[in-house]
Amino acid sequence: LDKASAQVTCLAPDKTFTVINHLTGEPSGEERNVLVESARIVRGKVIDLAKVDPADFDAVILPGGFGAAKNLSTYATQGAQCDVDPTLRKFLTGMNRAGKPIGAICIAPVILAKALGMNGSPRLTIGTDPDTANHIESLGAEHISCPVDDVVIDAEQKIVTTPAYMLAHRIGEAAQGINKLVHEVMKLAQANA
Repeated sequence: LDKASAQVTCLAPDKTFTVINHLTGEPSGEERNVLVESARIVRGKVIDLAKVDPADFDAVILPGGFGAAKNLSTYATQGAQCDVDPTLRKFLTGMNRAGKPIGAICIAPVILAKALGMNGSPRLTIGTDPDTANHIESLGAEHISCPVDDVVIDAEQKIVTTPAYMLAHRIGEAAQGINKLVHEVMKLAQANA
């Protein structure tokens, strides 16, 4: 987004979760606040998701990763029976109703499937993983297989998704699809302006 000269506002929910030790994949025994940790990662420039209005944004992009599956939703522990953080769900449905572009990277399209799937069957990708693709379908969205360096665009709903680390073995592979996603989301946002 910075390379595309976009004005970026980072958002996160204000809630506490257990910390995962990414070396072992096990809980570390610590708890941290998602908003505080997000502020650490983005150098303090983050806003509580509960305090924003979709009307103030041109587009939104959800990064993926374990945090999306664990902190923004319960997908990591509940699979297709997951819930989406209520403040995120409200924000996403507001963006979608307003016809504003939404991008989702890696595992984050599952969040879109849960939040928006039963109200419009968005076309999404997480790559080619059959189990996750089946979960997306069961949540009311349409899964489209996609290579790591590409995107799936649902032009009607203005949603762009890419597999990233659902398929990537290297940063460069993930970056190709992510860069395309950013380009397409920016193009959709400019068309709305």
